[in-house]
Amino acid sequence: MPNPTSALYVRLPQPEADKLDRAAEALATNKKTLVTTLVSHYVDPDSQEGLDRLRDIASPSRRVTVDLPETGMTVGHHAFIPAELPDVLTPAQAAQLLQVPEDEIIALAEAGTLPAKRIGDHWRFARPALIAWLSEA
Repeated sequence: MPNPTSALYVRLPQPEADKLDRAAEALATNKKTLVTTLVSHYVDPDSQEGLDRLRDIASPSRRVTVDLPETGMTVGHHAFIPAELPDVLTPAQAAQLLQVPEDEIIALAEAGTLPAKRIGDHWRFARPALIAWLSEA
């Protein structure tokens, strides 16, 4: 096999996925070729300079180090990656996502305006359905 390939599955945030779709369409190519080209040009894990560039892109201003001048030692390292919201949300999480009070979320769900499912006494909301509903409004 002259060019072996490896499967890659990633979940991208919707705005970035849309950008990738638009770029592939504008360049009359497919996403596989576009991602392959970007990785070959911009990802260099074999050099310190390449890794530093990736760190700057992947986590700008999220790294804290303290240099101790007496010993030249570096102490401490912290990285913060926010947790993603689950696909199934509670009313409180849906309110946070839509940035409205929780009682408004429940009222809209009970009126059938907001896409939701009642499970016993509890309301649940599909995050993708809320985003789609919001983009239609």
